[in-house]
Amino acid sequence: MGKLRIALIGYGKMGKAIEQIALSRGHQISLKVNSDNPIEDVDFSLSDVAIEFSLPNLVLNHINFCFVKNVPIVVGTTAWNDSLKEVKTNCLESNGSLLYASNFSVGVNIFFEINKHLARLMENQPSYSAEIEEIHHLQKLDAPSGTAITIANDLMSELSTYSTWVLGEKEKPQAQTNEIPIISHRKPEVSGTHIVTYRSEVDTIQISHEAHNRTGFALGAVLAAEFLAGKKGIFTMSDVLKI
Repeated sequence: MGKLRIALIGYGKMGKAIEQIALSRGHQISLKVNSDNPIEDVDFSLSDVAIEFSLPNLVLNHINFCFVKNVPIVVGTTAWNDSLKEVKTNCLESNGSLLYASNFSVGVNIFFEINKHLARLMENQPSYSAEIEEIHHLQKLDAPSGTAITIANDLMSELSTYSTWVLGEKEKPQAQTNEIPIISHRKPEVSGTHIVTYRSEVDTIQISHEAHNRTGFALGAVLAAEFLAGKKGIFTMSDVLKI
């Protein structure tokens, strides 16, 4: 893997953290897109790959712009999964390159696999009920988090009891038998915590992941960019981490 010219689409706290990691790994930041420097006004011809952490209302335009410019794009913005099928079609039709994830942390992606394995073990244990709790910083715009939705979707793929989820903000929601309750909290200075709990009358089983800072997310995004550069097609962090 040689030195990459990375375009940063979105230059908030995550963009700045990604910049630090990228530079420390010998890469170059070719351009920065933000509200003062919109994507239509920058020259992408000198970029090997783009990393996108912006806003849900902007992300689709950014993705399609990179497809048109033939620049591989790593997408960390969440809350656009309703458009995923359309984006995948556009990527394949334009011979583009897309790597998307609800969370780029290496630890979280390992946690995803542990969550699925535990769910398989719990499939034949009807005395336990599952719930998800997530805690994020006050600036987190979407609730539940994209990571919590991924966790819920993975649970539903393994547990036949559940077919949907229901959100409660700050407290556990009322849930039907087929609904996974997700409790969302927004607190100051929290990088991100996700907890999966199984409760029965006799005991509780719990797994959790707690991020200490943004460095893990930023490193994962740069690892994803290193993986995606020069490739065509649609990928996720499972491809990057070989899990």
